[in-house]
Amino acid sequence: MRAQDAHRARGRGRCVRILSTALVLTIAASLSLAAPAQADSIRSGEYWLDGYGVTKAWKESRGAGVKVAIIDSGIDTAHPDLKGSVVEGTDVSGAGNPQGTKSIGAKPEHGTLVASLLAGRGHGTRPKASPSPTSSKPPAPTVQSMGAGPDGMVGVAPEAQLLSVSTWLGSPNPAGKSDEDQIPEAVRWAVDHGAKVINISLGSSSPDWPQSWDAAFLYAEQKDVVVVAAAGNRGSGNIQVGAPATIPGVVTVAGLDRKNIASQDSSSQGISIAVAAPAEELEGALPGGGYATWSGTSGAAPIVAGVAALIRSKYPDMSAKQVINRIVTTAKDVGEPGRDPLYGFGILDAEKALTATVPEAQSNPLGSISEWIRVHRRGGEPTRKPPAGSGNLMPQPAVSDPAPPVAQGADGLDSALPATLVLGFSALLLAMLVAAVLHVRSVSRRENDGAGSPPSDAATGEAAASAPAEPSAPEPSPSADAAPGREDLSEKTPGGPPAGG
Repeated sequence: MRAQDAHRARGRGRCVRILSTALVLTIAASLSLAAPAQADSIRSGEYWLDGYGVTKAWKESRGAGVKVAIIDSGIDTAHPDLKGSVVEGTDVSGAGNPQGTKSIGAKPEHGTLVASLLAGRGHGTRPKASPSPTSSKPPAPTVQSMGAGPDGMVGVAPEAQLLSVSTWLGSPNPAGKSDEDQIPEAVRWAVDHGAKVINISLGSSSPDWPQSWDAAFLYAEQKDVVVVAAAGNRGSGNIQVGAPATIPGVVTVAGLDRKNIASQDSSSQGISIAVAAPAEELEGALPGGGYATWSGTSGAAPIVAGVAALIRSKYPDMSAKQVINRIVTTAKDVGEPGRDPLYGFGILDAEKALTATVPEAQSNPLGSISEWIRVHRRGGEPTRKPPAGSGNLMPQPAVSDPAPPVAQGADGLDSALPATLVLGFSALLLAMLVAAVLHVRSVSRRENDGAGSPPSDAATGEAAASAPAEPSAPEPSPSADAAPGREDLSEKTPGGPPAGG
């Protein structure tokens, strides 16, 4: 047992690269496998259950009666911690099995990792409890007491029902079906099969999404489904949030380190971020019965999706926009006051999300895909095509060697517009001054030459010969903004000097 613990300790020292960057395949994935371990070594590592109010939220709800769809690489339903958690499934790639339980794609273990964080049930046999007085209150739920048994992973919503929708992402699909087709089909299937929450721990390096996705996400919005997506990881090259996490109305989840600070590697940034949750040193189940320690916003997303399931279980008649409003309103504000591009509305607080008194929202605080389509798809205007090489989704990878964020700061972005305006106005002012000088000279010459009768040919010739030559126009400036303005205005100025008799 000590040898296994030592092996696991070494595995913990290396964050598992499971969630590979969406679209940017520059970091090789490496997975630190851990030998099957006892419950105390797994559950003691699930720090987010106590630290983010999940165990206290379990007094109110454990997710019973709520279906949560996981659109991913498939879920291993034979894992001891996931037995009975998946009630239905499908494959939209053409490469999986009809139940969506075959692990496929570039990161086949990814879906099982995500599922265990969201709705792991644990396993094993509990010791018989000692008799207690009938008048005593039921004991408060704990990490060790939750689930089917004391061993293994227990998820945020251990009594939720999972729908497994398998996709092939991150490498060429042997069945030939693209992400552009798989994602909308997956979303529609999930909605049609009763999902109240959809988790998408997949992303891309492009903020744009195919127009073919519009109808599917609109369908989810119209059917009152909460959609949760991962923000992406800087360590994988995704320095800005990419689709589908940029779609209005989607709950985009950023990643935190163990100190509740925005993760340098296992997070991203963008105006669409809604809330932040743990993304480093996460425990997870692997296909075949194993476990791993891993990192990434792909793990942060199912923690938030699990809280959404807890809310929908406690308040079955609550609309999706009110569920989302509870999550973002009760989040602990950190970073810049109010919503910011690193933490969104703040850090997830599961207990408050279920128990706090929250004013009703008039609309989804994260926006509406319906309204976005109305404004941006006028007349069937096509989507801007994502850059070459950024058309494929992929699980967001975890990385083991932290590095500082490389996202461009706001100062660099904000300074571009004022500089352009200054150059533009300078060019216009200079052109107007040149035109005015030429016009005054022309008028003055006409007045001098035009007194009395028109000049004779001889006089005109003498005047032309004796008149000093006009100074040549200045050489065009190397400034791309100013030079064309001066040149064009000079050519169009009327009343230039006479060109002979």
